[in-house]
Amino acid sequence: MATTSARALRLLSLIGTGETLSGRDLAERLGVSGRTVRRDIDMLRELGYAIEPVKGTGGGYRIGAGGALPPLVLDEDQAVAIAVSLQATSAVLRGIEESGRRALATVRQVLPRRLRADADAFTFTAVPNLWEFPADPIDAGLVREVGSAVRRRLVVRLVYRDGAGEPAALRVEPHHLVVWAARWYLAAHDPAADRWRVLRLDRVRDARTTNVPFADRPLPPGGAVGLVKRTADRGDRAADWPCTGSAVLRLPAATAAEFVPGGAVVDAVSAHACRVVMGAWSWAGLAGLFITFGAEMTDVEPAELRRAFATVRGRLERIPLGDGAR
Repeated sequence: MATTSARALRLLSLIGTGETLSGRDLAERLGVSGRTVRRDIDMLRELGYAIEPVKGTGGGYRIGAGGALPPLVLDEDQAVAIAVSLQATSAVLRGIEESGRRALATVRQVLPRRLRADADAFTFTAVPNLWEFPADPIDAGLVREVGSAVRRRLVVRLVYRDGAGEPAALRVEPHHLVVWAARWYLAAHDPAADRWRVLRLDRVRDARTTNVPFADRPLPPGGAVGLVKRTADRGDRAADWPCTGSAVLRLPAATAAEFVPGGAVVDAVSAHACRVVMGAWSWAGLAGLFITFGAEMTDVEPAELRRAFATVRGRLERIPLGDGAR
């Protein structure tokens, strides 16, 4: 069993996240009795830690406002998570690279030797992949401005450039930031149009937080993540690939939008069909991407893509099919 001091540090790391944990949960995670948990909490309170009880359903213990915590009370998994997160910032945020390196060095310096070895095992260099991330990393200042408005529930004024590059001045209620397929999206409600919008954050300019508060609205089914995935007009545009083509798929736009690769564009043609524009390194590879949807296709462009479909079809027909008994 862990010593009292080691167990107390582990207890602090569990409730230091701000989450309310019951005495039973803490006892199970620490492998001790409920009585021991209560005794350790009393000891921490005597040392000046503001651990407050939460009564009622879902009650337990949590760190109170202004409660002090020792520097970096981390377990192995938390140390690894911090090391990985700080190294990956340069792939998704611009203007924070140096801060991320300094923060990682600071974290590493104060970690115990055993945890430092665990964190160092995850040393890597994050490089944005064109397939997953055709946009540039997002400016950290923009994320801070919009993210603050989301947290404070304040209306934001901004200029937004759609997929065609046309600017439009908007006033929106920012509800949630979503990072999907390595892109930053803002799920927001547009009061003027009375509809939900999904805005690519790299297309946002001149974001200014107002002092106008807004009330929470029920999000569409699937929440903010579902809204982003199933919104076809979320500001995406075709990435600059060597081979780019299009086809009309017999699929609802929302279905195609959820599964197209990064750098693809989906436009609704009807309630049951949409045009998809996407690219790849080769025409045969692009044909394979369209085939993965398993949907009927028409209006395939350009001619190179149509010839690639014919080539792929010929190759597939020559594959010997057996019963697998041999």
